Amino acid sequence: MKLYIDTSDSDKSQKPLETIDKTLKKQGKTAHDISEIEINEGPGSFTGLRIGAAIANALGWALKIPVNGQDVSKKPITPKYK
Repeated sequence: MKLYIDTSDSDKSQKPLETIDKTLKKQGKTAHDISEIEINEGPGSFTGLRIGAAIANALGWALKIPVNGQDVSKKPITPKYK
C-alpha cells in the first residue's frame, strides 16, 4: 500500500496524523501495511510542505520504508518552497 500525504487542504493539515489513522482504519489497514510514502515536495506553502515532509520522513524512518523512493535514514526528503 502506498500512502500519499496531501497537506494542502487546511482542514487536513490541522490534524494530519489523525487523518492518516482514520484513512488507514477505513481501509482496514495499519501503518505497517504501508510499503512506501509519496509526498508533494513543492512548490507550495512553506508550512504545508514542512508538515508533509516532517511527517513523511518520520513515518518512513519509523516504518523503515522509502519516501519518494528514497531511504530517509540516509537522506531525508526536503521540501522545495515557492
